Amino acid sequence: MLADIAALFASFWITGYLYLGPQGPAMTLLLAHLILPLFLTIGLYNGAYSADALAAAPHGIAKALVALALSAAAVVFIAFYTKSSAEFSRVAFSGGVLLAMLVMGWTRLIMRRFVAWRCGRAVINELLIDDGGPAVTLPGIRRVVLADYGLAPALDDPQALHRIGTLLHAVDRVVITCPPERRAAWAIILKGANIAGELLDDSVARLGALGARIGGGHGWLRVSIGPLGLRARAFKRLFDIVVAALGLTLLSPLLLAVMLAIKIEDRGPVLFVQRRVGRGNRFFVMYKFRSMRTASGDRAGLRSVTREDPRITRVGKIIRATSIDELPQLVNVLLGEMSVVGPRPHALGSQAGDKLFWEVDLRYWQRHALKPGLTGLAQVRGLRGATDHAADLESRLDADLEYVDGWSLWRDVLIVLATLRVLVHDRAY
Repeated sequence: MLADIAALFASFWITGYLYLGPQGPAMTLLLAHLILPLFLTIGLYNGAYSADALAAAPHGIAKALVALALSAAAVVFIAFYTKSSAEFSRVAFSGGVLLAMLVMGWTRLIMRRFVAWRCGRAVINELLIDDGGPAVTLPGIRRVVLADYGLAPALDDPQALHRIGTLLHAVDRVVITCPPERRAAWAIILKGANIAGELLDDSVARLGALGARIGGGHGWLRVSIGPLGLRARAFKRLFDIVVAALGLTLLSPLLLAVMLAIKIEDRGPVLFVQRRVGRGNRFFVMYKFRSMRTASGDRAGLRSVTREDPRITRVGKIIRATSIDELPQLVNVLLGEMSVVGPRPHALGSQAGDKLFWEVDLRYWQRHALKPGLTGLAQVRGLRGATDHAADLESRLDADLEYVDGWSLWRDVLIVLATLRVLVHDRAY
């Protein structure tokens, strides 16, 4: 902070002297005095003087420059409305602000190097205490094996607590790995030490917990965050309706031609209707153009389609290779059962190798947090076709969960555009 203040005043003094001569600094330093309280107030609130700013010089420089720009703008605004702007040199003021930005950025780089030399690369003093719990390695954190000190978290031994307190002195954050029966004692010790502390508990990872709270005398782990926000859901639904309606309108000649070709080939039904798993693990009826012979239909989805599959008709081979067989799902999108982009819906009997999909990885059910889609992140990455091995499903599942965890409308648009490149695919059979 002192370096920033020095940079501000030095810059305005230099600008005043160079532009207005020996009398100039008196006026420009007055401007610096007007900017300073605003700059410090904004800087303290926007994180210009936070631990993050100290740890990463570019982050700190950006925050400081934003604070300086906003404070300078506020001074200009105040001077305009008080009709006092004519008393100051606009060139000197602008030059002082610009030079202060350059000097402030340079001094912060120098200060970061000084802090790294004086205190080390880490700006937070962290300690990992190994008290016989699961093995864990955290990069950049000092590690202490408690047994090496002959210590244990004994609440009935003041001498032991004194030695542990000495160990924790000047530590900003501590992580404890210990057996379950010692966690309660450590919790009490850390609260008494008035230190930011965490206890390793692998059940949190197994449950995928997102947070914790205390309520009604009980501890609660938050394991899910619920649906997208109202605005996000509205945007996604609007995007689905627009794309599906335009698609059905523009592609109607192609859809009619495909229907006619299927009917002419074997006189069977035009559509293949199958129950799939949708959002919330609820079933829905999905539509596709029929690509297999009527007698060979696999409504349970027990057998994946393979290359040169004898069940596929001549028309079916063409529409599957070009993904045209999926177009009737635009109706599912309009009905609200599917989305344009999302994890692809699977049949209940779908298998990877000799296991059902959910038997391969129980995370499979998490992919249904969003509506299933016509296309998805896995598809644009080329992860499609038969699932002959468990790894075939796992790679798709990872992509689906990545999409669910990081949804955005812009990402949906990019996936739709990327889909145009993979409509014809060597695994589309």
